[in-house]
Amino acid sequence: MGEDPVPGVSFGYQRTEILAAGLNGLILLGLSVWITYSAIRRFGDAPEIEGKLVLVAGAVGLVVNIIGLFLLRAGSTESLNVRGAYLEVLGDALGSVAVLVSATVILLTDWYAADAVASLVIAAMILPRAVSLLREVAEVLLESTPRDVDLVELRAHIVETPGVKDVHDLHVWTITSGMPVMSAHVVVDDDITEMDAAHAVLDRLRGCLSEHFDVEHSTFQIEPAGHQDSEHHVHH
Repeated sequence: MGEDPVPGVSFGYQRTEILAAGLNGLILLGLSVWITYSAIRRFGDAPEIEGKLVLVAGAVGLVVNIIGLFLLRAGSTESLNVRGAYLEVLGDALGSVAVLVSATVILLTDWYAADAVASLVIAAMILPRAVSLLREVAEVLLESTPRDVDLVELRAHIVETPGVKDVHDLHVWTITSGMPVMSAHVVVDDDITEMDAAHAVLDRLRGCLSEHFDVEHSTFQIEPAGHQDSEHHVHH
């Protein structure tokens, strides 16, 4: 028997990760806006900066961030929360590169506004990554179809399964990173009247989904032909 769901949250707290990733995205977005504002203010009155000290600080920061990127890279493709952390470290790494460039310019030319220019470059690099992360978070929260799932292809695979005549009310969404789920009403052949035969159809359907679409959690409602006519809520 499976584990009983937590009262009030039948999927547990799986989406805590998505909320954390959304918070990361908002922080990145706010950071980009603040850096831009601060840089524009410095254009009018660029403070004198010790180029050598900034150069050393930028170099140390870059090394630390590269190590962080290496550690987070694998997990960033599997978890939105880890990806948010990865993007934060990436933003810091890009910032370190911009700092190194601006420090070099200041040492060679004494053009202190280079620091403000570097800040604008950093903000420009962070912004699209923050927006991309927030868009992915929104897709999960809105229960959009996962990007790597083709509903037309999925429907075709289900209908081609032996014992299946048709499918309707087909929905695929994501609970959290790496956890796509699916539900569907499956119309079976007229000779599927015994529980053993229906069980065999379910096994074939779940095997197909797991193999071709990496959907481990699926729910099927087995129906005889004609049952759909009595379902006024059906979404085709």
